[in-house]
Amino acid sequence: MSEALNELSEQIEAAKGAALVSSAVANGELTVETTPGALIELLTWLKTNGAMQFTTLVDICGVDWPGREARFDVVYHLLSMRQNQRLRVKVAVAEDQFVPSCVSVFPCADWFEREVFDMYGVMFSGHPDLRRILTDYGFRGHPLRKDFPTTGYVEVRYDEEQKRVVYEPVSLVQEYRQFDFMSPWEGADYILPGDEKKGAA
Repeated sequence: MSEALNELSEQIEAAKGAALVSSAVANGELTVETTPGALIELLTWLKTNGAMQFTTLVDICGVDWPGREARFDVVYHLLSMRQNQRLRVKVAVAEDQFVPSCVSVFPCADWFEREVFDMYGVMFSGHPDLRRILTDYGFRGHPLRKDFPTTGYVEVRYDEEQKRVVYEPVSLVQEYRQFDFMSPWEGADYILPGDEKKGAA
């Protein structure tokens, strides 16, 4: 498997080396990194080249690196069913940087890019309809950023008296519970619920 991936990496580097920042095989997967400016050209070539034929865009996701200058990685997972190979393409972008939309190359990228925008705040230039897809239109922030508060900012509920949806600050209705994940068959150092009857007999 790694031989085939190394060969694929060499083919991509030979043809599109100028568009690559890096290329590496790790954990049985090939990852190539490119720049926003070279992204569309690289994706188009990977899809249309007869030796590549990565015609299926499986997913686009984001990764947040808050301590890094180029804070986000936008990651594209491609599949070549003809070659029976997978490929990961990464682009590092800063918070205020745009990534060119690849909807013209892979129409299914439409919703994937909307999800990355919604969850991370990454902007895609040239997207036909870039708006939130999982959160409400009035939602503040981007939930998968690592600096997003774990309880969020507001919660939404329908108010029967006002006959409308209302937004309220988040409040935890109970304390965090303590769970004991030890298997009861391994022997707990306390009486398990229901076992107190056995001891009384």
